[in-house]
Amino acid sequence: MPPVPPVPPEAPGTSGRAAAGHGWVQALGTVLAGLVAMGVVAALGLWAAGAADLPDDAFPRVVVATVVTAVGGALELSGDAGELAATDAGLTVMPLSVTLTGALVTAWGFLRPLRRRALTGVPDLAGWAARIAVLWLFALLGMAFAARQTFEVSLGEGLLSDLGDLFGVTPTVGFTTDVPLTVLFGLLWLAGVFVLALLVTAWVPLPGRLPRLRASVRPAAYAMVALLLAYVVVGVVVALVTAGTRGHAGDTFAVLLLGLPNLAWPALTIGLGATWNGRVEGPFGLPMPHVLDEVLRTPDVSTVNVGTLAERDGRMWWLLVAAAVLVLAAGFLMAARSPVRRPAWLHAVHLAVALALTVLMIGLVGRIHAHFGLSVLGIGDLGGGLSGRLFLRPRLWGAVGLALLWGLVAGFLGALLARWAGERSGRVRS
Repeated sequence: MPPVPPVPPEAPGTSGRAAAGHGWVQALGTVLAGLVAMGVVAALGLWAAGAADLPDDAFPRVVVATVVTAVGGALELSGDAGELAATDAGLTVMPLSVTLTGALVTAWGFLRPLRRRALTGVPDLAGWAARIAVLWLFALLGMAFAARQTFEVSLGEGLLSDLGDLFGVTPTVGFTTDVPLTVLFGLLWLAGVFVLALLVTAWVPLPGRLPRLRASVRPAAYAMVALLLAYVVVGVVVALVTAGTRGHAGDTFAVLLLGLPNLAWPALTIGLGATWNGRVEGPFGLPMPHVLDEVLRTPDVSTVNVGTLAERDGRMWWLLVAAAVLVLAAGFLMAARSPVRRPAWLHAVHLAVALALTVLMIGLVGRIHAHFGLSVLGIGDLGGGLSGRLFLRPRLWGAVGLALLWGLVAGFLGALLARWAGERSGRVRS
């Protein structure tokens, strides 16, 4: 009987508990890294916006509330002005700079231990994701119960102030979190980060038939992520130039650190020809470009598109040029990372679907709504000088339809450009 050859030791990165390399400690590190990154960005942005001067040491709780909204959590605003007064308030907005930071850091922490593996099994991958999700759930619950604060509202000067002093009215407004919705949307946000990270990256092995699925989806997903990040980079450059030439550095950095994608990504849809509706009224608003503020401060609901913006600033036509160049570049990038034999019409279909889904996402997460009103004995009527309203929402399905058309054209042209570039370079794409 021939001797049995020795069994080679398990190679690093193969399946097995000893080679897993990502347990509870690593999961905790991933969750903490994402939360700390979001907390730092939120705190710096709120500090630049002047929130550090809030009374009652409310700044830390406002930072936590900002992180909660960044991952899809739901804030509830409430008011209390006694029996002789009434308040009404509401807020719906995602600080997408904080969201993007958390998504990038969390995705990196999720993928980092997996890249050392030669093979990742379904139980191993699911177990790693579940560890992070369990710890993330506890973090969501902790933030949901910590993000609570109440503020006193000044009645200003004049008749309302006199009535408040006479009847002892001290109106307050505060915020709490809707815990069930915060947990639900926070977990969905985490799942979305995991799925997108696995689709975009190429150096993490996947089990079963998932590699074939990723091979067909990855070029389009990678191109869309690159497109969104390109708009953020362009927005950073424009914001820094604006801050250096026109001042208002505090407001500019507040926008950069809290809501730059809230402006940059709708600019992509506007460049594609989409229309948004909105209005700003009352004493409050959000830091935004002057031309947008002018368009929104009208007696009726405003229409925001390339035409209405260009009426006040002709440079807004560059939004159309930027969209044409960057979407075509995304089509070229997608084709360059796709199999060589894929026909140009199929590239066009893939980019059209991907761009439509991207615009749909922008329309859902980029909408803004905020309002506040106060009245004392009916004076003020929740619509006087102590009230305000701000909203901005897209004509969603029109924007998605335009994205489909742009994707078809850019995908087809991008495929032709990639084919031409491959022939000129003499290299075969894979």
